[in-house]
Amino acid sequence: MTKDGRKQQAAADLRLREVLRVPRGEQIDLGAYDTRTAYDPRTGPGPKDKSAGLKDTARMGKRLAELQERLWAAGTTGDVRRVLLVLQGMDTSGKGGTVKHVVGLFHPAGCRVKGFKVPTPEEREHDFLWRIEKEIPRPGEIGAFDRSHYEDVLVPRVRALVPREEIERRYDEINRFEQRLADDRVTVVKCFLHISPDQQRRRLLRRLDRPDKRWKFSPSDIDDRALWPAYQEAYEIALHRCSTPHAPWYLIPADRKWFRNWAVARLLLEHLEALDPRYPEPDYDLEECRKRLLAH
Repeated sequence: MTKDGRKQQAAADLRLREVLRVPRGEQIDLGAYDTRTAYDPRTGPGPKDKSAGLKDTARMGKRLAELQERLWAAGTTGDVRRVLLVLQGMDTSGKGGTVKHVVGLFHPAGCRVKGFKVPTPEEREHDFLWRIEKEIPRPGEIGAFDRSHYEDVLVPRVRALVPREEIERRYDEINRFEQRLADDRVTVVKCFLHISPDQQRRRLLRRLDRPDKRWKFSPSDIDDRALWPAYQEAYEIALHRCSTPHAPWYLIPADRKWFRNWAVARLLLEHLEALDPRYPEPDYDLEECRKRLLAH
């Protein structure tokens, strides 16, 4: 086998669902890049250079689109299965970019994309999951959340907006909620986009430097940087408490945008291939319809 052939075979054998999964019950240290238990925001299994990563992502796009069409078609005839991609991460980690470059590989008719911002007054009158449940993808759809129900155990914890006992209750409620989704045949793919503080600084500076990026910048982004250790701890707890067999967390190295997009696309591909949706069989007589068409 040639060198290129060996590389292709190694990529085919790679299972990101196993490699990037946060083990259940494992304590996470997002800042310890140089230890055996490190989660490095820059490197990960898969393509080692941008050219190979972009090429493989484009190749996966065709297969992803095919599987999405099959899922969508099956949903029109009673198959209730659907997929929900949950994207979480610090500012500039690439949640929106992932939606654009990965979810953008799918046909928009079969997708449901929702970004969750600060709760509105109406949303605050309900349980924190109320606004989330309204946006769950329908049968046959692929949904994507740019931020999600996890915001309600991150920001409130860091900024002490609700009592700590309430935060503790929410972890358990999230696990029960995601179990209900799994029972309803929703495949939940939760991706934490792991970015380093140095890379975030570079991206925030780029937003200030480029007129076409300044609309994405907010002075509050600087305030949140001052709380970086607290946010990392909040994420570590959420990953530890809410990585379950029915809805595990996947930790995505996000310092390199091309690798981030490749990894999320590959995860979605592995999950869709495991679902193996099929086109529904016609409920009409093929030969009869063919004869009628040929007669007119």
